[in-house]
Amino acid sequence: MSIVEKFIPTKKYNTVAFVLMAIGLVAVIALYISTHGAAATPEEEHANHARFWASLLQNSVFFLLVVNAAMFFMCATTLAWGGWQIAFTRVTEAVSSVVPVIGVIAVAILLSIVYGGNHNIYHWTDAAHVEHDPILLFKKGFLNPTFFTVVTVITVLLWSFLGWRMRQISRSTDDNPPTTVEQKKKFTFNNTVAAALFMIVFALTVMSSIPWLWLMSIDAHWFSTMYSWYTFASTFVSGVAVITLFVIFLKNNGYLHLVNREHVHDLGKFMFAFSIFWTYLWFSQFMLIWYANIPEETIYFKPRTEGIYGPMFWMMFIINFVAPILILMSRDSKRNYTTLTIMSVLIIFGHWLDFYQMVFPAVSPNKVPFILADMGVALFFIGIIMFVTGKTLSKYSLVAKKHPFVKESVIHHT
Repeated sequence: MSIVEKFIPTKKYNTVAFVLMAIGLVAVIALYISTHGAAATPEEEHANHARFWASLLQNSVFFLLVVNAAMFFMCATTLAWGGWQIAFTRVTEAVSSVVPVIGVIAVAILLSIVYGGNHNIYHWTDAAHVEHDPILLFKKGFLNPTFFTVVTVITVLLWSFLGWRMRQISRSTDDNPPTTVEQKKKFTFNNTVAAALFMIVFALTVMSSIPWLWLMSIDAHWFSTMYSWYTFASTFVSGVAVITLFVIFLKNNGYLHLVNREHVHDLGKFMFAFSIFWTYLWFSQFMLIWYANIPEETIYFKPRTEGIYGPMFWMMFIINFVAPILILMSRDSKRNYTTLTIMSVLIIFGHWLDFYQMVFPAVSPNKVPFILADMGVALFFIGIIMFVTGKTLSKYSLVAKKHPFVKESVIHHT
């Protein structure tokens, strides 16, 4: 059996991707029209416009962090000198190749919000208001348009470049395979250094500053030292779910012959483990704030747990914790393709809801927006992920058969 293979996107595959993007564009246009009509007051007009931009912000940031989590997965396993994931590493690489595409879209949306003159999402963009707000004035050193722009642009550029560098090193084994011990050592060294550089950038952005700027600053009077880890856990488990969906899809269509149920089982373990890790962070953040009962902290959770967003908040918790712990705890469920597919979709949707309730209670506190419109916008990004990932998979061998650790992946057994 030959293991030199490339994914050939079928007409049906590309059609589905294009249809999803088309539905998403229609949803964006419809949302724009519905929020940019005549308004009774300027305040109502600004609130309507903010509802439109909040939908774009929530979706673009969520899916950008999800596809970027694929590169984190690749770099973390590289630094651990893991070999089990090599059988499907080209899938992980292909998912991470979407980062520059969604990154450009997300940067355009974020900067449009910051410089668009509507201060309903980021209150700190209103210079006159900041001067009379002691809390925002204290945070002015980093909550300002210039700092936001510089950090946002540099972050997306670094994610894109370092991700590209990791993929180039991996693909170099196809044409110039390391054969001698010295060549294999050099390849491993270069791969490890590139992974370490990405992890440093990832730690300084996703695990610290970026969630503060992009999401937490929507509620600029509130802060949590656990917020960045919380958003990381949410997007990482979603990223693993995306990888799992593509692996199972390719397996069901006759690709990835080196991948077996042991590899899929381990992906299921990651989804289970990080669902529990997310719950640990969710509980720790929520419980400490609830127990302390300090007004400046509870202002964040009160509208989310007791207000009109309460049902969504608790439904999100059930989807992201109760469902994974009940369904993915058993060994058999993590080796069943159908169960993992359903759970992957459910996990992605659950954490999409998590990001939804991060954004909208602050932007639209008195009314839950028509969420189907936001789901339509999400389909646009899902279509992009499908198309770009499929196109990338079709360009290179699906199996890194000349990678120094490929044998370890072939004989992998849990």
